[in-house]
Amino acid sequence: MPALLPEGGPRRLLAAATLLTMLGYGIYLTAGVLYLTQGLHLPPAEVGLGMSVAGAVSLAAGIPIGHLADRRGARGVYAGTLLVGGAAMAGFCFARTFWPFLACATFSAVAQSAGSAARGPLVQKYGGERPAEFRSYLRAVTNLGIAVGALAAAWALEQDTRSAYMLIIGASAISYGIGALLAGAMPNVPPRRANPGPRWIALRDRPYVVLTLLDGLMAVQYRVLTVAVPLWLLGIDAGLNHSRLGLAPLAGLALGLAGVGLLSGLGARAAGISGWGVVIILAAAAAWALGTIMAGRVTLPASPLLASGMQLLCGGAALLALSGSTGEFGSLRLAEVSARSWLALGYLIVIGSIVAFSAYGIAVRALPTATVATYAYVNPVIAVLLGTLILNERLTPAMLGGGALIVGAVVLVVRRGPAVR
Repeated sequence: MPALLPEGGPRRLLAAATLLTMLGYGIYLTAGVLYLTQGLHLPPAEVGLGMSVAGAVSLAAGIPIGHLADRRGARGVYAGTLLVGGAAMAGFCFARTFWPFLACATFSAVAQSAGSAARGPLVQKYGGERPAEFRSYLRAVTNLGIAVGALAAAWALEQDTRSAYMLIIGASAISYGIGALLAGAMPNVPPRRANPGPRWIALRDRPYVVLTLLDGLMAVQYRVLTVAVPLWLLGIDAGLNHSRLGLAPLAGLALGLAGVGLLSGLGARAAGISGWGVVIILAAAAAWALGTIMAGRVTLPASPLLASGMQLLCGGAALLALSGSTGEFGSLRLAEVSARSWLALGYLIVIGSIVAFSAYGIAVRALPTATVATYAYVNPVIAVLLGTLILNERLTPAMLGGGALIVGAVVLVVRRGPAVR
């Protein structure tokens, strides 16, 4: 699917429904908990309990809903799940106590889980000869929708008022509703007869099981945002280059994600995190991954140093213009900058930018994507060790365990991969 937009008809309708639905879901992911605790003033313990119950119920909903979509027609079932999701979002605006919140959270989680299952037959039907490619495209659309939703929710986080949270949650409900209308406009998919044979065969696909566990780890640890880079890398690589990963690299990525979670403090409180910062880091991870993949598809200068210089110059010019437009120059006092700060800046320019970026460019040209992706897991280990050695920061058992997991992850990814792409 080389085109930016799929061909007209059912494919485009399904992509549009996915985009709008995931936009609403991105709003809920980013601002939902703060709306419940700051807007509705529900105790955090009750919110955590309700989300846990909703998640447990949704785990069991996907299989029967997917079965229902196969037997009764996927279009209606999929549109129905989106309507349920929209109704749940609208219900949040009227919930005031724990039990209404629990009902809305449960219906929302079930709609999200069941919607993906109900969409499966539609992807299979309209994916043509390459349904996996179409599914990868929808995955990219999903990421885009969540990112745009998070960007919209960042406004509510900056306002931090109940009316702002209600407005953004209401917008989420509307996006679900429009997505349901688009899904209902697709041609109907006739029910499928049950095929004889063994059940639960997906559990025999080990790479699939590992990927599912990796996705679960991502859902648990949203704070490790820069670790999205390897996942973006592999997702874009699979969509554009049709690359495949073996079990060992997938297991290595899962271990690396868990290791970074330990290094960053899994389950720590998210107080003080900027909504705009979350959006910017996620967008940066996606842009970095896309640039990494495109480096292997476009013509670049033969000199890695020249290529790095061109990219750093463009990025620096953009940041310089952005800082000027936001008034950063007015707070700059060159006379107050210490010699230590000038030395740190010089180190970042020479070692952290020119040398490191050039080395990364060479690695992108010569190594498989999975191997290149491990840099995002090794960096936190080096940062923790330098902080311990230079700044006397405390090294905890959890950090040691995380470092060990990351080392094992890199070994799994590299040992079976080819040396050259």
